[in-house]
Amino acid sequence: MNNERRFHSMNGNRIHIFDTTLRDGEQAPGAALRLDQKLALASRLAQLGVDVMEPGFPVSSPGEFEAVQRISRMLPEVEICGFARAVRGDIDAAVRATEDAALRRIHVFVSASDIHLKHQLRKSRAEVKQMARETVAYAKQFVDPIEFTAMDATRADVDFIIELVEAAIEEGATIINLPDTVGYALPEEYGALFRKVRQGARGAEHVAFSAHCHNDLGLAVANSLAAIQAGATQIEVTVNGVGERTGNCALEELIMALDTRGEALQADTKIRPEHLYETSRMVSRMMHFPIAFNKPIVGRNAFQHESGIHQDGLLKHRGTYEIMDPVKLGIPHHMIILGKHSGRHALKHRAAQYGVQLDTVQLDEVYDRFKEIADKQKVVTDDQLLQCIGETLHQQLEPIQLLDVQVIAGSSRASVASVTVKNQATGQEATYAGVGGGPIEAVIRAIAQSVQAPVQFEDLELHSLSSGEAASGEAVVTVSLYNHTYQGSAMNQDIVLAAAQAYIAACNQALRAQENDGDNGAEAVQAAVPAQSKEIS
Repeated sequence: MNNERRFHSMNGNRIHIFDTTLRDGEQAPGAALRLDQKLALASRLAQLGVDVMEPGFPVSSPGEFEAVQRISRMLPEVEICGFARAVRGDIDAAVRATEDAALRRIHVFVSASDIHLKHQLRKSRAEVKQMARETVAYAKQFVDPIEFTAMDATRADVDFIIELVEAAIEEGATIINLPDTVGYALPEEYGALFRKVRQGARGAEHVAFSAHCHNDLGLAVANSLAAIQAGATQIEVTVNGVGERTGNCALEELIMALDTRGEALQADTKIRPEHLYETSRMVSRMMHFPIAFNKPIVGRNAFQHESGIHQDGLLKHRGTYEIMDPVKLGIPHHMIILGKHSGRHALKHRAAQYGVQLDTVQLDEVYDRFKEIADKQKVVTDDQLLQCIGETLHQQLEPIQLLDVQVIAGSSRASVASVTVKNQATGQEATYAGVGGGPIEAVIRAIAQSVQAPVQFEDLELHSLSSGEAASGEAVVTVSLYNHTYQGSAMNQDIVLAAAQAYIAACNQALRAQENDGDNGAEAVQAAVPAQSKEIS
């Protein structure tokens, strides 16, 4: 079965996901990827379930060519798209780079708006139309599925767009892309463009239509949904919405809009939602693009709640304030964020998660201690809550206490750190040393030796909370133990110390939770007892 038949044999409500994270996404300033990173992300995107992948711009550099070629060879289940301007040399490079792909297409684009024609291409409409005709026909000699893009379609004359599309279809284009290249369109306008072109262009009934939306006005997802309602069966996306300027339609947002509102939109995809979160994190780490706290679906606050009213509702029934299940998205779920707006219900619930039952008097005392901390900082960490509970119950609830951190760092040497920790169960203290490329890496390696349970360090996030000489930083560390994830956070003017405290907090949560779950907990806590002090070299 060739690509064209495979593409058109699907039901009308089946939306194909065209991922351009590795091409358009990488064009974002500062987002360049190494070859090994591109290959790793391509594998992750295939696992996610994208239909089409645009791994790069083959003619732009030898590295891009190699990336497209390598990915074409390694992913037979994904259609690989070779990106090319309406220039024969670009098409030749795209054809060669994708020739080993089990499924492939060539994607030819040319500007369509008068502002582009006048100031960028410096060509007439007739010349551009001829370029489109000649290059689509040329590409068709090598590959059957041809995608044609009329760039800046939303600012172009619709009658000229129809002429361009007709010419491309006559020469063999099988997918027509009408992009909102500069994020200018409103959803009603974008939907109307698709309807006019589909109704007005001869041969439109025999091709698929695609939408490619940028987010300059924050409308990329809304416009993509409008295109679907107007007959588009392919949407071009990037993970986390990365891309030129403010980026593209965010894959995860589009997918969950279709998943959550499927009945209203009458459309679905074959994306596997359980892989969305980790794919998002992987793109963020490799591109060094932090994810905004309030980013839909994958942002830190997307499924976290501080308001006491919201927390009370969630504890009674999740559906009161959440329309999606974070577990379904592969998100390690920390539902309740403890802050100054939190109420007693949230504190009692969180204490119970750590195996601590508080009576009314104890809860009131913990709440008073909690409020004192909450009034001084934005969020109260679980580690701090355990300290409040411990002071109230006159118990030490944290398995491990960080007593001291020292770091030696320099511009011409590796960083060396020493940490002293105390095992609360035995009272034993031990000192460990670690070496790293930077002070935080050295400290993390030193602490890791002290926690001899199989706690795996997963991720570190650093955030600036203020400015000026007295600025504080927040560190958030994620660890895993026995396939469960735990997150610790800390705030300090010394970001290295904040990272160390956050790591200890995460480890304490992991050990305490496993102990109370009875899931290898006793072994984990016992293994965490330092055997002996280690000399600092």
